[in-house]
Amino acid sequence: MTGIETGVTGGFGLLILVVVGLAFILYLVPIPLWIAAWASGAYVGLFTLIGMRLRRVPPTTIVTGRISAVKAGLDISINDLEAHFLAGGNVGRVVNAMISADKANIALPFKRAAAIDLAGRNVLEAVQMSVLPKVIETPKIAAVAKDGIQLIAVCRVTVRTNIDRLVGGAGEETIIARVGEGMVSTIGSATTHKNVLENPDHISKHILSKGLDAGTAYEILSIDIADVDVGQNIGAKLQIDQANADKQIAQAKAEERRAMAVALEQEMRARVVEAEAEVPRAMAEAFRQGNMGIMDYYRMKNLQADTAMRDEIAGTGDDPAATPRT
Repeated sequence: MTGIETGVTGGFGLLILVVVGLAFILYLVPIPLWIAAWASGAYVGLFTLIGMRLRRVPPTTIVTGRISAVKAGLDISINDLEAHFLAGGNVGRVVNAMISADKANIALPFKRAAAIDLAGRNVLEAVQMSVLPKVIETPKIAAVAKDGIQLIAVCRVTVRTNIDRLVGGAGEETIIARVGEGMVSTIGSATTHKNVLENPDHISKHILSKGLDAGTAYEILSIDIADVDVGQNIGAKLQIDQANADKQIAQAKAEERRAMAVALEQEMRARVVEAEAEVPRAMAEAFRQGNMGIMDYYRMKNLQADTAMRDEIAGTGDDPAATPRT
């Protein structure tokens, strides 16, 4: 019994090894995939499939792309597909883009399609935009005509992909910026805002004549004015602001002149007070030198008292609150 159990255990272990070995061989040599490629006319050698496994390249992705290309009448080598995958590209998207371009009679070699894909752009979407143009709507753009009236316009730009300039060409943001600049320039050069409202097609014609798609990945087919609204009267607002600024400047200058006049008045009063302070000194000096007697002094005091009394009666004294008597 022991020998029989040992034989059964050994046979079971051998069976497991055979199954594991067969699974490893089938994984390393994808026979179904090889048969599918051979049956589709896109033959791929077994050693080539084994090499893909060793290079950690999924044979399913490469062979499927190869089969799709051959069925569509395109000759793309296995080495090109494998190299594109190892470079980080999307093999399926590139193959589908080339098939779409071929059906639409658009020249798209594999190297250009691979370069577009590796540049980070969606090459399949670019081909689709070449066949079916895309409409880009600009945000609301405000501009002021020469009469000072603000206009707010929205444009719809119809573009299609330029495959030749897709690598290194500017994107949608540049198209929107250039169209906005053209709208501002066209509206700003209009004599009145009424001219723009009457003929909005002048904006699109002026923008198209500038060749705004130069250096971009797109070709502008048409520019249509979707909406034009009248905004604020910027000219009048600027004039009001300028008038307020001039008013403030004039008020500041007037305040400066008033302050100078007050300062001058205070200075003159200080001089008067200073001159009045010199009178007692002059009188004392006149007494010492004998140029003035005591009777002269009393007559002067009487004269001052009489003048003060007359001023008080007339109401013209130094008191600011005094009012003339009637």
